[in-house]
Amino acid sequence: MKSTIFAIAGASLPLSALEFVDPKEVLAANTDIHWAFLIDTYKCVGCGFCVTACKTENDIPFEANVSRTWVERYVYTKDDRRYVDSPQAAQYGFTEARIDLGEHFGFKEIDPDNVGKAFFVPKLCNHCETPPCTQVCPVGATYKTDDGVVLVDRSWCIGCGYCIMACPFGARFFHPTEHVADKCTFCYHRITKGLETACVNACPFGARKMCNIRDINDPITKIILNDRVGVLKDEFGTRPQAFYIGLASEVR
Repeated sequence: MKSTIFAIAGASLPLSALEFVDPKEVLAANTDIHWAFLIDTYKCVGCGFCVTACKTENDIPFEANVSRTWVERYVYTKDDRRYVDSPQAAQYGFTEARIDLGEHFGFKEIDPDNVGKAFFVPKLCNHCETPPCTQVCPVGATYKTDDGVVLVDRSWCIGCGYCIMACPFGARFFHPTEHVADKCTFCYHRITKGLETACVNACPFGARKMCNIRDINDPITKIILNDRVGVLKDEFGTRPQAFYIGLASEVR
């Protein structure tokens, strides 16, 4: 979305009479906007397209084992064993049936006949209503916008890591080349121009959706307000604004 020109159709007006409006200023001034995210775990197939799109959009190196969003695979066996992995944040999907136990532990073979259930859970910054990261930042580099998005001002960040330690969701990391705290921004540079986030745009199955939770007529808002949705780690009281459909109680 570029700067918008408001004029009366068919009218002849001098250029000075036209009003040029910056969409960012309009959105910032509109207190009726509060961004929220909805993830449908039933629709996620672990393809990793969202992660690839996110890293490409936000200049996160592919070779770095960090990501603003990632997908976790949960496998529960019939003999009550539970495994969770997210190889390279699932940026290439899950190409191995084996469970990735990490660099020092290798892979775990799972007998397909012993699998009780398996599913995928996308994760990202929850853009909490009461974010602990903003409370611990000593220089105000981490802040929350009026429309509900938690951001990091790289020019102010001193790399102390307090916000990374304070986040109960593990959603923050040190950027490998910028050497400052980094995280999901809900693609703020896109949504303030009327565009979808990179991950929402990339998901071929509609597992990820954005909405203005203050717009009761928004179809995604209606799902959040009326259907059975959950949030991660509700007991921390941070009031996450990333909501889940089909969130298993075991997911942390």
